[in-house]
Amino acid sequence: MRVSAGVLLYRRTSDGLEVLLAHPGGPLFTRRDEGHWTVPKGEPDADEPLLAAARREFREETGMAPPEGEWLELGSIVQKGGKVVHAWAVEGDLRPEDVVSETFELEWPPRSGKRETHPEIDRVAWFDPTEARRKLKDAQVPFIERLEAGLAAG
Repeated sequence: MRVSAGVLLYRRTSDGLEVLLAHPGGPLFTRRDEGHWTVPKGEPDADEPLLAAARREFREETGMAPPEGEWLELGSIVQKGGKVVHAWAVEGDLRPEDVVSETFELEWPPRSGKRETHPEIDRVAWFDPTEARRKLKDAQVPFIERLEAGLAAG
């Protein structure tokens, strides 16, 4: 079973709550938008605690350390392919234009023998919860609902 851990960064603006989502990099996602964004996340190293992995992956995918603050555990979901994703929310802010993701190498086009380098995420953006629900992979939408419930209770 594959496992990932991620950070859902949120901020409060004069217009209300916003969350930071990441758009996957690489040629497969260039023209895909709604239903393809994600919480910045990745797989933990062997014996790495999940929250530590989430914090590390946020740094790798955005080029910035996640903010210090109160962490809200959002639980886990199972994506279509069977991957279990654990997430935590923390309040903070960043400018999307400052994000610099780590890269990966991919043979593209497939079986061409040509190797290309792509960012793990090609952009991030702030969305209100309604728009975030449209942008996110369906399986990750409960993270938005859990964040809203946690903030309302808190």
